[in-house]
Amino acid sequence: MRSGGTCPTAWGSGAAAAGPGAGPGAGSRSGSGPMSTNKGAAMLGRAGSSRDGGSMSALGAVEAAGAAGGSLFRPLGAEDGEQRPAEIESLCMNCFRDGVTRLLLTRIPFFKEIIVSSFSCESCSWSNTEIQSAGRIQEQGVRYTLTVTSRQDMNREVVKTDCATARIPELDFEIPAFSQKGVLTTIEGIIDRAVAGLEQDQPVRRATDQEVASKIDEFIEKLKQLKEVHSSFTFIIDDPSGNSFVENPRAPQKDDALVVTHYRRSPQQAAMLGLEGEEVVEKPDDAAEDLRNEVLQFNTNCPECNAPANTNMKLVQIPHFKEVIIMATNCDSCGHRTNEVKSGGAIEPQGTRITLRITDPSDMTRDILKSETCSVEIPELEFELGMGALGGKFTTLEGLLKDIRDLVERNPFTLGDSSTPSRTGKLQEFVGKLQEIIEGKVKAHLILDDPAGNSYLQNVYAPEEDPELRVERYERSFEQNEDLGLNDMKTEGYESGGASGR
Repeated sequence: MRSGGTCPTAWGSGAAAAGPGAGPGAGSRSGSGPMSTNKGAAMLGRAGSSRDGGSMSALGAVEAAGAAGGSLFRPLGAEDGEQRPAEIESLCMNCFRDGVTRLLLTRIPFFKEIIVSSFSCESCSWSNTEIQSAGRIQEQGVRYTLTVTSRQDMNREVVKTDCATARIPELDFEIPAFSQKGVLTTIEGIIDRAVAGLEQDQPVRRATDQEVASKIDEFIEKLKQLKEVHSSFTFIIDDPSGNSFVENPRAPQKDDALVVTHYRRSPQQAAMLGLEGEEVVEKPDDAAEDLRNEVLQFNTNCPECNAPANTNMKLVQIPHFKEVIIMATNCDSCGHRTNEVKSGGAIEPQGTRITLRITDPSDMTRDILKSETCSVEIPELEFELGMGALGGKFTTLEGLLKDIRDLVERNPFTLGDSSTPSRTGKLQEFVGKLQEIIEGKVKAHLILDDPAGNSYLQNVYAPEEDPELRVERYERSFEQNEDLGLNDMKTEGYESGGASGR
């Protein structure tokens, strides 16, 4: 079962497609548009800006806001009296009369810049709302897997971009990428939107094809039963652009019901997002040694203001460890600076778990190499940071803890209208305890768990053993090998196997 957007949809025997429906469902924050049906093959398309009066391209919105003067993207807040939406006269695709599109350019933490658009028609009362990401595509895709076990889980806030795929495996239900517009809603709102789209043209189907209509009625009832959560089910959002988000109500603590996985996009996903693959330029063998003594520079765009910037890259040898690649970007326009570390070697045969007992303020000066595949845990705070959350970093222990503190303080659900006193109080208490660890007032343990074995924590007693530092090697589980892409990797006999296959 696949769910589409505000596009023409055809119905075949035993299959159905759901659109957003004629209006927002309970708990949903998005409107919708009309949907037509036709028996035969199915066509799932994206409602583009040229077909929908309530839609406008990101470029057009930026130009409209820029003409008005002032900052394009301002933080969303009720106290900002100058933040007003731009109004544009648009054609209503329901009655073909003039309506009004309102555009609001704003910035949301964890979701960069977005464009919120709302269309309404006074003639026929049709309305439509959507969001468009105006920020950059992230370096990695993201997949959120949530096990829904209670009614509270249905109220989790969800940011779903138009290129994200939503699935419920238990019902074989899927909302394909680019079949709906971006939306800020809840899990219940996504289900209500699908139900409304399926129910919209049921009277016509019952008159033309009773068998298909009955099957759709059965599936609608299954979707409605999910909202009651009589039994647990799995909700998955897979976004190659990395801009979707599912709320963790227990932040900054780990949510056992929510699994966040960052992954490298496939060539097909990159092409779907309009990204072109970079051609690999072969260098002569004798150039490898020169790269170790040279700082390479290439052009890129600033992740904050999108202005042209330069990224410097250097191969560095870490004592008592291995080679790493350090990349640093400095923006002359806005002053933003960022750095990232990539492992220069292969995946180790075993995973590495590094445990440090923090007993002295001098421990804050220890060097740390945290790879993209490394997770961080502080048992005393019941805190766990999943792999890929902060990317690769080469810093000190103090720098890593400050990055964690900044990440927690920028949680979008503790700022502005989304915050609640109890949740804000919990995060403030967590930040206070973390600050005490940074200042050396409280003893704690820091655990780095890297299945790839490419993370490092400085031993200040090297080459002697460090009494406060314990390094363990362990065999990776099947799931960890799957995340690293090792289960399907064949390193022996692949040439003979390929020849026999041909």
